[in-house]
Amino acid sequence: MDNAAMAEQAAKKPGFIAALDQSGGSTPKALRLYGVEESEYANDEEMFGKIHEMRARIIKSPAFTGDKVMGAILFERTMDGDIDGIPTAQYLWEKRGVVPFLKVDKGLADEADGVQLMKPMPELDHLLERAVAKGIFGTKMRSVIHAANAKGIAAVVAQQFDVARQILGHGLMPIIEPEVTITIKDKAEAEDILLAEITKQLDALPADRQVMLKLSLPETANQYKTLCEHPRVMRVVALSGGYSRQDANAKLSQNTRMIASFSRALTEGLSARQSDADFDATLAATIDDIFQASRAG
Repeated sequence: MDNAAMAEQAAKKPGFIAALDQSGGSTPKALRLYGVEESEYANDEEMFGKIHEMRARIIKSPAFTGDKVMGAILFERTMDGDIDGIPTAQYLWEKRGVVPFLKVDKGLADEADGVQLMKPMPELDHLLERAVAKGIFGTKMRSVIHAANAKGIAAVVAQQFDVARQILGHGLMPIIEPEVTITIKDKAEAEDILLAEITKQLDALPADRQVMLKLSLPETANQYKTLCEHPRVMRVVALSGGYSRQDANAKLSQNTRMIASFSRALTEGLSARQSDADFDATLAATIDDIFQASRAG
């Protein structure tokens, strides 16, 4: 697949990134919200089959194209699956014009110093090799910040950039996601610390390297404007983090040059029980709302 064309789209094209990367722990909740109860599948294989059916239905919907959906983040099993007999990443780019990304982290470690680092990823190089072979353009990995703890936040950002350098070594674009929990009382202070730590790490990158950033919608509008303008940053995207789609879109529209990368807010209102016409109409309206909010800044 054309990596240069995907890079051009990821860097410049209006739109947003659809986060279709729920993993094992979050899949049952995602399915329940979609109207599929745990009684409808007997084991993990059937559960992942159900979530793949949901993702395939979204991807095949007429509104899900590169006109408004710039990229999509996939779970490893989704990357390994097919849509209409075509590998998912290939289908996304060739049939829908959507840049494929892959979630690569293996979940979160226990909380320490007010944060959760990523669990070790001993098989990461092998996964990245498979991702390149599958036509994946970039990756995403998530840590979580629960408090304005300078030591913890520095550790989160350092780990993210260490792994990002490993990913860059495979020719892939890393999306760095140090999520700040939206309900913490010291969120604004945590975001100030996070901004300083990310800036320090970006300044240390070689001039020919870039990363993408996925950040919680900030308390202060344009908190991350300097990151959007940093020469080592290809794009800054926002996660909805538990906000409703309406609230997430409103916050996003206040932040210049940030675009959305929503998961739950993208699938809000979709149901396995809907007719194809109702499903497609709901998804089209949602995509348009998120697209407009991503352009508003």
